[in-house]
Amino acid sequence: MNGNRAPVFVIVFAAVYTVVYLIAVQKNYALFTYHPALEQFGLLVEKPKEGPAMYWYGWIATAGLTAVAVALAACSVPGSLVKRLWPGWAWSIPIAVMVTFAYMLKGYFLR
Repeated sequence: MNGNRAPVFVIVFAAVYTVVYLIAVQKNYALFTYHPALEQFGLLVEKPKEGPAMYWYGWIATAGLTAVAVALAACSVPGSLVKRLWPGWAWSIPIAVMVTFAYMLKGYFLR
């Protein structure tokens, strides 16, 4: 990746990661499940075995791998289209996702 494509990668990664993470949490799209009581990992989403199952690590992996793939694909877009990419997406979309999470979790804050 040459120097002029790094900003494209960063902007697209930041935007895509947060949106995919939100979707992964809402729909429970985890690449793996961790069972802390058994100290075991399972592929994709598994039901709890002994104690609670942790999906958070799988959500992070889902979002991270998807964002890397989309950001790398965006780096191959012609330069004329890249100039239309607003750098503000790297911060505005994550802020919007944080507000969405706050709304989704408002029941925990308003008890």
